[in-house]
Amino acid sequence: MPTCSEARASLLSLLRGAEHFNTEVFPAKQTLFASLAESQAPSTLFIACADSRINPNLITQTEPGDLFILRNIGNIVPAYGEMLGGVSSAVEYAVAGLGVSTIIICGHSDCGAMKALLAPEKSGLDKMPTVRSWLRNAEAARAALGDLKAEDAGPANVRSLSEQNVLLQLSHLKTHPAVAAAMARGTLFLQGWFYDIGTGEITILDEQSRKTTSITDAIAHLESIPA
Repeated sequence: MPTCSEARASLLSLLRGAEHFNTEVFPAKQTLFASLAESQAPSTLFIACADSRINPNLITQTEPGDLFILRNIGNIVPAYGEMLGGVSSAVEYAVAGLGVSTIIICGHSDCGAMKALLAPEKSGLDKMPTVRSWLRNAEAARAALGDLKAEDAGPANVRSLSEQNVLLQLSHLKTHPAVAAAMARGTLFLQGWFYDIGTGEITILDEQSRKTTSITDAIAHLESIPA
């Protein structure tokens, strides 16, 4: 837990950052922000973990207004009807209200949610009942890896579970009526990503083969599809 002094320093840092934005960053991008002042038209719903090390705009090299971002513990999308609330509302609004044409679900390395699924006792889930309940939406991903024990929660298995979780959440996403309707019209693409924090590498998860492919191969495949 932070000390009072550390908490104060953290808030001061944020305030100084906001001051720098007001005086330096905003004026340099004033035209962009003026165009966004009264409306938004993002092309993509980007679903990511709440982990502080993930920056969707940075890893996609996008500007404000390009991404409609949904973040939560474990980049989870409960199946429609299971937990109607913030996630389902954001998905519905992005697709039916904003008309996004792409949805990305992005998992990542060293994910605390996946570690907790693999080793709940070690992760202290007994003291976090809300988190424990939320992670039930990813239990099928853990089951897909077989009989793993707490001591198996190393980087390789955490990555495997993260990838399986992305594939599971994509299947959950398709149960949402707005998503199913847009996919049936051919106006919506879904894709799963995995981001390695240490190397910066992003790989694409193929739902059919359940294996990863490179960004280069994913781009080549998309470019081969007739417009």
